[in-house]
Amino acid sequence: MSVWLPTSPCTPEACAGHEGRTASVPHAVLRLTGAVALILLGILGAPPVRLLPAGPRHAVVRAWSAALVRAFGIRITVHGSPGQRGGRLLVANHISWLDIPLVAAVMPSRMLAKSDIRAWPVLGRLAGRAGTLFIERDRIRALPATVTTMTRALLAGDRVAVFPEGSTWCGRAQGAFRRAAFQSALDAKVPVQPVHLAYLRPDGSPAGAPAFVGDDPLTASLWRIARARGIRAEVTLLPRIPPGRHTDRRDLAAAAQRAVTGRASERTPRTALPGQTTGPSATDRDSAKRPAASVHHWVSSSPAAASSFRTPS
Repeated sequence: MSVWLPTSPCTPEACAGHEGRTASVPHAVLRLTGAVALILLGILGAPPVRLLPAGPRHAVVRAWSAALVRAFGIRITVHGSPGQRGGRLLVANHISWLDIPLVAAVMPSRMLAKSDIRAWPVLGRLAGRAGTLFIERDRIRALPATVTTMTRALLAGDRVAVFPEGSTWCGRAQGAFRRAAFQSALDAKVPVQPVHLAYLRPDGSPAGAPAFVGDDPLTASLWRIARARGIRAEVTLLPRIPPGRHTDRRDLAAAAQRAVTGRASERTPRTALPGQTTGPSATDRDSAKRPAASVHHWVSSSPAAASSFRTPS
């Protein structure tokens, strides 16, 4: 990995343990079987679904994504309203590979992902058919072209989701928002939608099992999540940042990060992890030329609604 790619101090040993009830081995196997069946169904169904008008297509994606998260026994709680349709840049904190279907269960979007995902068996094909935007993250010179592609998607009315931290964090702390992706929102003159994600235990404290950090193998993460019980995923759609409020990507990234970290501080006090300085800011360093290192990137202000809905467990 290149030295300029963002990293996180979180490790599976320190952050990804599960405290609480666990599912039996047969129950966990059943959960994984259901998740695999849904993924295969998604691969087969993606081509005809893409032919649907935007409204029905988004409804199908929301239902499929919610079912995938629920297949692991995770309930979903949503605060806020998606608002009107149209191009929008979604930016969220990054905790787990589960973030992708979780965001799609609320606001289907075109995801930004590293280019080598296209070669992955099963998931690579699903990502391609879902309209994923790919980035060659190890080629810094390719970043301007990626921003241009994102801008075109936004101008076409698509929602693009990105995790600007560039790496997964455990949820007890967060990284600085990298600025490059925000240039696409400025160029397309579309709103930025900050989103806060959290995985919680029954007592409201952060759940460790979903965290996919450090060198955690995907297989270990899948099994840990399948065994965990009592986890709730919370999605908070924060007030949108309208186009024109900030004319510089430095200020726009900082505003989005303040919104997301502000929500996090309402839930739990910020925790400094080993090797982390507290309170990293989106304005600390200009990372416009730095593509994110995360495995996945999800590419008129209005307040988040007080109401929420819960999916069946």
